Amino acid sequence: MLTILGITGPIFLIIGVGFAAVRFGLLTRAEMRPLGVFVINVALPALLFKAMSARALGDLVDGHLLLIYTLGSLLAAGIALAVACLVRGRNLQTGAVQALGASMSNSAFIGYPIAQQVMGPLAGSALAVYALVEGLVMMPLLLTVAEVAGSGKRRWTAVLKEILRRLTRNPFILAMGAGVLWTLVGVPLPVPVAKAVDMLSTASAPVALFCIGGTLAGLNVRGMLGDISLIVAGKLLIHPLCLFALLTLSPGDKPQLATAAILNAGMPMLSIYPLLSQKFGQEGVSAAALVAATTVSFFTVSALLWMLGA
Repeated sequence: MLTILGITGPIFLIIGVGFAAVRFGLLTRAEMRPLGVFVINVALPALLFKAMSARALGDLVDGHLLLIYTLGSLLAAGIALAVACLVRGRNLQTGAVQALGASMSNSAFIGYPIAQQVMGPLAGSALAVYALVEGLVMMPLLLTVAEVAGSGKRRWTAVLKEILRRLTRNPFILAMGAGVLWTLVGVPLPVPVAKAVDMLSTASAPVALFCIGGTLAGLNVRGMLGDISLIVAGKLLIHPLCLFALLTLSPGDKPQLATAAILNAGMPMLSIYPLLSQKFGQEGVSAAALVAATTVSFFTVSALLWMLGA
């Protein structure tokens, strides 16, 4: 247990520091946004570029992990969508937004720092797989469903085209593409550039965790218990169970990556989830679910690490 707390403790301590900084007036919640922009647009792309450019082309993305993580995420989203619409009576747009929260992990801000301590250098390559699945499959698919469900005027093809256009400007995708191209060139990065990339990538985890804590300060989580419970249970329980089931059927030949996939699926949802939900008027429940999932994940992630023997 002490070993598990040694892994999870620093992560949640930094989140706690960010929370306290806003709660006691050292910073404001508004001042967290520039930090988040820095992480999303600069530090994390540097991390992904480093992860993609530092490996041989054949080792950039594990095909089995990519397939299993995609299928597991789609299965978790499908279950959450079905429960939201068929059991809880929510409309398709609401169900799609809740499915987004139940199937997209905070792979970079929380999953990567924990995986880095468990897996070491392999964590960066695994993060690239999660970023591909979340950025190219889950987010476009579920946002398209939500957009189409809420608009009777725009064709789904037009909505999908707009989302794909935005993806071409996504800093994560651009960074991974640049990393692949640099790998194809086969030339080591110049020392000053390599050091700069390394410094930026190292800053991504602590700044992101601090930003999450500051963002959580002051949110009201009351009055949304049913929807919050579905999203949190979907993210922290259903998503990792889906990955576990698929990996039991098809374990692959890299047990460490399989463990990493299950662990990452058990992370709370991505921290920009409330921002993605804002367009559909669901930012309140999404922010509350983020608060709840981040808090509960301290216990569920610790339990998952113990069960996986990590």
